[in-house]
Amino acid sequence: MAGYRDLLRTPGVARIIVAQLTARFPNGMTSLAILLHIQSVTGSYGSAGLVLAATSVGQAIAGPVTSRWMGMWGMRRVLTLTTAVCAVAIATLALARMPLPGYMALGMLAGLSTPPVQSAVRTIYPKMVNSRQLTPLFSLDASLQEIIWIIAPVLITFVATQVGTVEGLLLVVVILVGGCAWFILSPEVGRVRIPRSRRSIGKVLTKPAVLLATVVGFLLIGACAAVEAGVVATFGHGGLEAGIVLALFSVGSLAGGLTFGHIPIGSWAMARRLFIVTVGLALTMISLDVWWLGGTLVLAGIGIAPALAVLFAMTSASVKFSDTAEAFGWVGTGQLIGAAAGSAIAGFLIDGIGPEGAYIAATVFSAAGLLVAIVFVRAFPDLRHRDASPIPDTEPVETVT
Repeated sequence: MAGYRDLLRTPGVARIIVAQLTARFPNGMTSLAILLHIQSVTGSYGSAGLVLAATSVGQAIAGPVTSRWMGMWGMRRVLTLTTAVCAVAIATLALARMPLPGYMALGMLAGLSTPPVQSAVRTIYPKMVNSRQLTPLFSLDASLQEIIWIIAPVLITFVATQVGTVEGLLLVVVILVGGCAWFILSPEVGRVRIPRSRRSIGKVLTKPAVLLATVVGFLLIGACAAVEAGVVATFGHGGLEAGIVLALFSVGSLAGGLTFGHIPIGSWAMARRLFIVTVGLALTMISLDVWWLGGTLVLAGIGIAPALAVLFAMTSASVKFSDTAEAFGWVGTGQLIGAAAGSAIAGFLIDGIGPEGAYIAATVFSAAGLLVAIVFVRAFPDLRHRDASPIPDTEPVETVT
């Protein structure tokens, strides 16, 4: 903890962390808010899963594109435009009544315009701290973002069940606009300039570490999305149990991230962390009792933030600075496609066999991620004796031979 305190004393670090967490706070609310709203309107978890999947697909398409735009037009312009469009789309989703395809179209528009705050801040980090502090900063970021998943599900569940699902979505809009405005106006956002990448879009995926981070992120977040749908289906709309159980899931992740964030990242780090997640999720299938689910999800959560820290560090260390934003955009895309797949599969399994199906899906997703981490362990970079800073951009130099 002393190391984290020293890190937070670095000028600007604490401010930018809090600002970006506020800007990303709606990420922990939007999925549940849409799920609860569409299920309430249509009476079907399958329909709600389809709208949520459309939103996630939109985010997945936009991720690398809007991240790359920041190198072309600047962070503030891109963040401001996307925030405005996203806010309008979510507000319309809340207030309008239309057939399912209309809800899916609005969900996709909201996803396409999701502000690329995550890519922006993780591109800024290497310019704010020295190389020795970068890996701990990624670990701290991955841990503190769990505050979003602790507070946001409880808040949105309370508002949606006790006030209304429309009011829940409108609350998302208010926090989105306020949080993104704070982040956009932060000095660091205006100070850091992302160089224009000379590589064609998608070329960064030829880096094995970036591709692996994208695939593993897809599977890990797919498992989390299935858990989210399963918990909501298990406890329904009558109380706060769903929000509390999901908050416990994040408490485990926060504890794991802060506890293991200082451990050097070796090639087997991802496999060890995903093993913890897989065991915890497998145990959820024994019972749907609130206390059992809470305990097993705390165990599963212990591996999540540490696994995400590995994803961030290996991505940063494997690309040039000019490609960092796009690389994080692709990693985010993998996670969002995973969220779409996890939500849709869990939704249909819930309609077919009950809430148990969602936990089966979550366990399968996590086990697949563990298998990938074991089979391709040689492709995971060993960062125990090096830092996670991006590779410096250099200009070609002509030589006389």
